[in-house]
Amino acid sequence: MLTLVIIGIVIALIFDFLNGMSDAANSVATIVASRVLSPIMAVAWAAFWNFAAYFLFSVTVANTVGKGIVFPQFTDVYMILSALIGAVIWVYVCTMKGLPISVSHSLLGGLVGSALFIHGPQALVWSGILKIALFIILSPVIGLLLGYLLMCLMMWIFKRSNPFKTDKLFRGLQLFSSAVFSIGHGGNDAQKTMGIIAILLFSGGFLGNEFYIPTWVIFTCYLTISLGTLIGGHKVIKTLGDGLASIKPFQGFCAETSGAMTLIGTAIAGIPVSTTHTITGSIIGVGVTKGLASVRWGTAANIVAAWVITIPAVLVISGTICWIIRMFVTV
Repeated sequence: MLTLVIIGIVIALIFDFLNGMSDAANSVATIVASRVLSPIMAVAWAAFWNFAAYFLFSVTVANTVGKGIVFPQFTDVYMILSALIGAVIWVYVCTMKGLPISVSHSLLGGLVGSALFIHGPQALVWSGILKIALFIILSPVIGLLLGYLLMCLMMWIFKRSNPFKTDKLFRGLQLFSSAVFSIGHGGNDAQKTMGIIAILLFSGGFLGNEFYIPTWVIFTCYLTISLGTLIGGHKVIKTLGDGLASIKPFQGFCAETSGAMTLIGTAIAGIPVSTTHTITGSIIGVGVTKGLASVRWGTAANIVAAWVITIPAVLVISGTICWIIRMFVTV
C-alpha cells in the first residue's frame, strides 16, 4: 500500500507540474502580449508569485477537493490513481497542442469518473459538485463583466491623458496586476493537488481518522506548480495573449486585475475555479470595449469547445482506467 501511495503522490506532483505548464502561464498571458516582459521573464515572475501564495492563503480549496467532490469513505488508492492518470493524460495532450483547457475540470472529471464507475452516484458529494459546476459558468462571466467594467472606468479616468505617459504608467501597473493574479492562481490551483494528495494519504490510512492537509504537502505543491510555470507554458501564453485579442498594457492591467479579483474571492470562499476560464473571460471583456470585431471569436470558440469536452473526456478515461484496475485487483 505504501508503494502505491508513493506512486500516487508522484503522479499528483506531475499533475501539479503540468498545471504550472498549462494553467499558471495564464497569469502572464497579457503581460507577454502587451510586450511588458519577455516570455522567459514573465514566467519567472509568475512562478515567484505563485509560490508567494503559500504565505497568504489557508487551505479551503484543498479541503473542498479532498472531501467536497467524493465522500472520503468511498475513496481508495486505486480510485485516486485512476483519477490522476486520466487527468494527467488529458492535460498533457492538450498542453502539447497549445489548448488552454481547465486543469481544474480535468481533476474534477477524473475524481467523478472513478467514483461513478465503481460506486455509482451515492459516492458523489452533489452539493460540492453543483457548486463547482455553477462556477464553470460564473467564473468566466464574472471575469468578463469585471474586465469590461474596469476597462470602461480606466478609459473614462484617463480619457484626457497623454497616451505615451498612460502607456508608461500601465506598464508598471501591469507588473503589479500580474503578480496579484499569480498569487490568486497559486491560492486556488496549487491547492487542488494538495487536496488530492491528502485524500490519497487518508485513503491509505496515513492521516489517521481525521482528514487534514499536512504542511509538507502544502509546501511541496506550491513549489511544484511554481516550477511548472517556470519551465513551460509558452504555447498557452501565445494562444491566450495573442490569439484572443490585441492587448496593450492598459488593457492587460484591467484583464489581470479583474481576473485576480475573481480568483482571490473564490480561493477565500473555497471554490476551485478554472484560472483559464477566468483570464479568458477577462481578456474578452476588455477586448469587447473596443468593439465585438476586436475579439477573435474563432479562437474563443476553440477554447470553449475544449472546456466543454474536458470533464466528460476525463470522466470516461479515468473511469475506464479504474474499472480495468478493479478487474485485476480486489480492494
